[in-house]
Amino acid sequence: MGLVHSIMAGFSGGDGQRELTKEEIIRIRATHLSSANEMFFKEDPLMIMRGEGAFLYDEKDNGYLDCINNVCHVGHSNPHVVAAISQQAAQLNTNNRYLHPNLARLLRRLVPTFAPSDLTRVTLVNSGSEANDLALRMARAHTGNEDIITLNHAYHGHVSSTIDVSPYKSKGLGVNSPVVYEAPCPDIYRGKYTDQTHPGLSPEALGELYAQEVGEIIATLAEQGRRPAAFIAESLQSCGGQIIPPPGYLRRVYQLVHAAGGITVADEVQVGFGRVGTHWWAYQTQGADVKPDIVTMGKPMGNGHPVAAVICTEAVDKSFARSGVAYFNTYGGNPVSCAAALAVLDEIQTHNLKEHCVKIGHLLISKLEDLKNRHRLIGDVRVLGMFAGIELVTDREQRTPATAEAKLLLQKMLKERVLLSADGPDRNVIKFKPPIVFSEENVEELVTKLDRVLAQLEGDQNNDRE
Repeated sequence: MGLVHSIMAGFSGGDGQRELTKEEIIRIRATHLSSANEMFFKEDPLMIMRGEGAFLYDEKDNGYLDCINNVCHVGHSNPHVVAAISQQAAQLNTNNRYLHPNLARLLRRLVPTFAPSDLTRVTLVNSGSEANDLALRMARAHTGNEDIITLNHAYHGHVSSTIDVSPYKSKGLGVNSPVVYEAPCPDIYRGKYTDQTHPGLSPEALGELYAQEVGEIIATLAEQGRRPAAFIAESLQSCGGQIIPPPGYLRRVYQLVHAAGGITVADEVQVGFGRVGTHWWAYQTQGADVKPDIVTMGKPMGNGHPVAAVICTEAVDKSFARSGVAYFNTYGGNPVSCAAALAVLDEIQTHNLKEHCVKIGHLLISKLEDLKNRHRLIGDVRVLGMFAGIELVTDREQRTPATAEAKLLLQKMLKERVLLSADGPDRNVIKFKPPIVFSEENVEELVTKLDRVLAQLEGDQNNDRE
């Protein structure tokens, strides 16, 4: 019993609730946390103790400008969201099989953000992965088909069904589902169809070529007597390299999928809730006639509290309800989660944060294009609201991915106390999707430090050549 008591004391405060050191936390994680879990900056991991606005603070109260946390959408430790969660938790938290006004209030606030559309039926869940899993179930129930079309480099979640449609993860795991088909990501800078491979073509024409790749998959299915259940795509592909699809792409793909009897799923888990600035949802930037049958959302919905949702058309909802299994989610739509989501909507609307994203986006594109003109490592800059990608290359003509340089840039920016990450198939795209309270002063700090670090990296390259 002595050994068991000793082990449990480490977890239960038997040491008098003393503060654990950074080294002790690292040791406990290494001993007891699943080794499949990874950390940012694992060579020298950060110990983060608090957050405020666009900053995170370590155990020494050093502040780090957070350029990557798209979960704390309206700012770390947002006072209004914190108050809403704590006040509701002090009153009641239960499941949505009981009536409670918070759920009704959230539905009444959320649905109009999709107007004009037929998206009127909402299911509340806990995470983006769960939302996408449910969307796939709905699509299959509605169409009676099994096959799903996804995009290469896509990421839709970590549960088994969403891993199947996430080449970003599934290829590393050796997963190859016989009912999942992979179309090329519409990357017009370094994808299958670009201004280099097809000189003279407009972005719209390149988007049509990418859309026809989906059409070819549909034709292949038809030859086998099959039809797609759904096409699922992030409205802006994030993990795949901060890809903004060319104009008209989603419109054409949705037309092809609908004509084949399938339905369309817009994954807004990472990019929704006004991040693009001009609209509530990123798919809406592709045109008013782009109308998905299902939209999934999560991450920023509760500013860090686990809440997510699926919204669909009445037709899809009825098909799912007739599928034979009543749907129940223990935590989805509970009063505390709804309070968190309502508070996020309050903050976006009260502080005009959508308009703020437009302003910051314009400033960001101007500043980053200036950096591109002065630093040969930057091959491409793409910005939509407060969603941006900086693609690093070692050769602009060949567009050779600068993977090693991107890794070094992150390490140097960490020393500058700026948090960034790199993604894309070659890990050479610097991602920017911070809390949307990111200010003009924050942009100036980011760009000034990027300028300094890029100059260092290019100086090191010159020294290596000599």
